Amino acid sequence: MATTELTNETFGPAVQADGIVLIDFWAAWCGPCRSFAPVFEAASEKHPDIVFAKVDTEAEAELSSAHRITSIPTLMVIRDGVLVYKQPGALPAPQLEQLITKARELDMDDVRRQIAAAETAA
Repeated sequence: MATTELTNETFGPAVQADGIVLIDFWAAWCGPCRSFAPVFEAASEKHPDIVFAKVDTEAEAELSSAHRITSIPTLMVIRDGVLVYKQPGALPAPQLEQLITKARELDMDDVRRQIAAAETAA
């Protein structure tokens, strides 16, 4: 599956669906973003059951601001509507594969319990 572009209008429905969504926040002028793009695209071909999406931070400044993107590329992983990873920096292919494996292995019931406990404690 090829990557899809997300906009302010399509972001919400995409990330609220069940399953794993990997989002690459990028810009055309960003060298590390351009070098990460083929790695991200190759992973999208290898994992057709995962949504691989891109957000152009220049075109979608409001969306980038809403998600506090201050450095690009930033990779975000959302599983079953829950943000489980957000980190700036381009990943080499082996590390991206490792991240995908970890996202697949998450016990989402446990993740939701941890989030609820943290919110109660705050």
